[in-house]
Amino acid sequence: MDPVLDLRKLRYFVAVAEHRHFGQAAQALFIAQPVLSRQIRAFEQELGCRLFTRTTRSVELTSAGQQLYDEARSITTVVAAALRRVHEAARGEQRLVVAFSPGLHVSDAIRAFTASHPEVGIDVFPLRWWEQDAPLRDGRAHVGFLRRPFDDSGLRTVPIGRETKVACLPVTHPLAGRHTLTSADLDGEAILDVKKRRTSSLEEKFELIASGQGIALVPLSIAGSYSRPDLVYLPITDALPVETCLAVPESSCADPVLNFLDIATATLRRRSGTVEEAEDASPASGVR
Repeated sequence: MDPVLDLRKLRYFVAVAEHRHFGQAAQALFIAQPVLSRQIRAFEQELGCRLFTRTTRSVELTSAGQQLYDEARSITTVVAAALRRVHEAARGEQRLVVAFSPGLHVSDAIRAFTASHPEVGIDVFPLRWWEQDAPLRDGRAHVGFLRRPFDDSGLRTVPIGRETKVACLPVTHPLAGRHTLTSADLDGEAILDVKKRRTSSLEEKFELIASGQGIALVPLSIAGSYSRPDLVYLPITDALPVETCLAVPESSCADPVLNFLDIATATLRRRSGTVEEAEDASPASGVR
């Protein structure tokens, strides 16, 4: 018989994997530790593999456990999103979740949409900088205001505008006194990106930059949203612009989603054109 994935046991497993301690995980779950231990043993028997290596001092994930932990986060997210949609349907509610990348703003589009569709509730979903298309695929969001590059397979995308890139440097960096840079100026610099050093947030990335751990290339709108006195942002004259776009799953056919896409496209394109003209005329506040 094929194993059945018990969502309650999966939640227990995730708690132990995150705490690496049965007692602490049991406290977080508000259950007794012996109960948690029995549930995890039963889960391992159901799956037919060991998930943890236990000693008197530590609890570590096996290779199978690590794989399940990586998968579990998306599984629990998808289930939570599905249950939310079920409950909304039962209450007869119409809601849209609009995701947006750091530094991008969707408030103008939401105001324009709400003015003509007051019956539709709107939630916003701020995206982590390395995660763009995933919430559109797992049901956490209906619409995304994103920057390329991202995996657009299975998504309908509508171009909105373009952003220039700037280099984020600590004020103590030898290049910090320049007004502009070229890509050649950055040869040999430690660039903090997802390939070199993945950070959990932009705040963490900028803290590392300020402490001299490297530099980063970021869109101009992020520079404006994360201004701080120990960092400088310098335009890179030969950097290719970054395209911004709206994205929805190709399977989306609900009226609220399509109506929002139409209104947001017109609204954000107008705003993008204004921003680009202003960028050409003068540097943004906090950018040198």
